[in-house]
Amino acid sequence: MSPGGKLEGRSVLVLTTNYGTEQDELRKPVAALRENGARVTIAAQKGEAVHTLVSDRRPGAVVQPGTTLARATADGYDAVIVPGGTLNADQLRTDTDARRLVSAFAAAGKPVAAICHGPWLLVDSGLARDRELTSYPSIRPDLENAGGTWLDREVVVDTSGGHVLITSRRPRDLDAFAAAIVRALGAGAGGNRE
Repeated sequence: MSPGGKLEGRSVLVLTTNYGTEQDELRKPVAALRENGARVTIAAQKGEAVHTLVSDRRPGAVVQPGTTLARATADGYDAVIVPGGTLNADQLRTDTDARRLVSAFAAAGKPVAAICHGPWLLVDSGLARDRELTSYPSIRPDLENAGGTWLDREVVVDTSGGHVLITSRRPRDLDAFAAAIVRALGAGAGGNRE
């Protein structure tokens, strides 16, 4: 943590499975937030190591979670992030605890951020309806069928639904994605603490 960083005192929860998360979509936002002084906790399905992938096929870094999805709550956190990776996102969208968590953050008016295939969780949580968002292009029909308006932009920040919704398309959009999360937290958008 950087002492006195602009996000000092802010806490962010990252949701993941234990296998299949896109390496950079997990590690880069976490690094950007920590560099700005935020505390970041990774919540995985199990309390075991998270084995990431690169481009959905090559082994990536192994990351240790700080808690599990079942134990995690929105209390004490200012925002939640859902990384992609096709395998990760396909499992998270049907995970009861992952759906509970993103719904709790949204209900509390806290930022929800998802990248690449991560927005699948927004579909299954009912959080895509009437929102502008983006994703990996192949899941555009799912988001539109769920009532969202899909935009082909590196990052879409929608503030219309009671909580900030930040979405990005793919790994090459990570800088814009991480910067949007840092801005949202720095502006106090995540200030509704429970």
